[in-house]
Amino acid sequence: MYRLIVALMLATLPAACSLPRGAAMQSEILRGSAEETRDFQLIPISRANVAAVRHWPAPPGAGRPWRAWPSGAMRSADPIAIAPGDQIDISVYDTEENSLLTGAGERVSSLQQLVVTSDGSVFLPYSGRIKVSGLSAETARERVQEALTPSLPSAQVLLQHRPGRRNTVEILGSVGAPGSYPLPDRGFSALSLLSVAGGATAEMRNPVMRLMRGGVGYGIPLRSLYDQPLRDLSLRGGDRLIVEEDHRQFLALGATGVQNAIPFPRDRVSALDAVTLMGGIAPSRADPKGVLILRDYGANQVRSDGRGPDRQRVIFAVDLTTSDGLFSARNFTIADGDVVLATESPISNTRTIFSLVGQVFGVFTSAGSIGD
Repeated sequence: MYRLIVALMLATLPAACSLPRGAAMQSEILRGSAEETRDFQLIPISRANVAAVRHWPAPPGAGRPWRAWPSGAMRSADPIAIAPGDQIDISVYDTEENSLLTGAGERVSSLQQLVVTSDGSVFLPYSGRIKVSGLSAETARERVQEALTPSLPSAQVLLQHRPGRRNTVEILGSVGAPGSYPLPDRGFSALSLLSVAGGATAEMRNPVMRLMRGGVGYGIPLRSLYDQPLRDLSLRGGDRLIVEEDHRQFLALGATGVQNAIPFPRDRVSALDAVTLMGGIAPSRADPKGVLILRDYGANQVRSDGRGPDRQRVIFAVDLTTSDGLFSARNFTIADGDVVLATESPISNTRTIFSLVGQVFGVFTSAGSIGD
């Protein structure tokens, strides 16, 4: 009987290589990493190299698809200038009995919705074309009154300015009231427009604000703009703001609490943050010395001087059992598209083998009891 048990145990040991597992072991993935013919670079993250890796180029597609947010661009709240395409309403008050503009018994003549032409002028009866573009509403009113004075010496002019497309801004995306808004003054800022539009929707995760200006895109995490109000900027006519979620994510795999694509909840996610977002590593299965971060670089980013990867495929290894490993993991930044893999512990296989052997002993013990 015992010879049969030993034979079964010996037969079980080779099967350990093919036992069902949730992830590969670190030794399996890193096999051949020291060979010259290797197709990936292995970098154990530590205090000695984490700062240098931080200055490596961002992997293709992992960088933000916009330029850095313009800074120091706030203007004073001066009146906006009239631009071609704007409309002005002119009311002329004249007390003369024989006024050229008003009829008998009338004291006011209104010229509504005069469109400023491409050359920046509007046409007025008895005065011809008057250039008003580039002027504030008050300065334009004074110019219109001066033009009317030779024909209507006692006339008084009121002028109302209605901004057109060149003095209008847009806000789109996940805000309370997206749409077009006229610029009330030259100091109207991005945060002011966001406030007028009802703010970002509450359910949006890690919102970012993008500015489209002159065919160029700029962007900033909305939290950074809230925390650093000096980075707010004055808008210009034709600007477009887009408020949307941060679309970056990393893939969590292996012996973790979560195996899924995980969105970035904040602007920067460290390796230690990633482990937390993954639900931690499985205490009975994972190897805390073998958290691997897999990243693809472009062929043009490969270098031999240490200022970039020496292979397109790079595996960063994190050891969570040492203080240096933990601090370095906190200082290592996850990139969009990274794969974070918690490898399986070799002890997990050993436990599985002992479990199988225990089951074998249990079967034969039960069989012996029945035979007795």
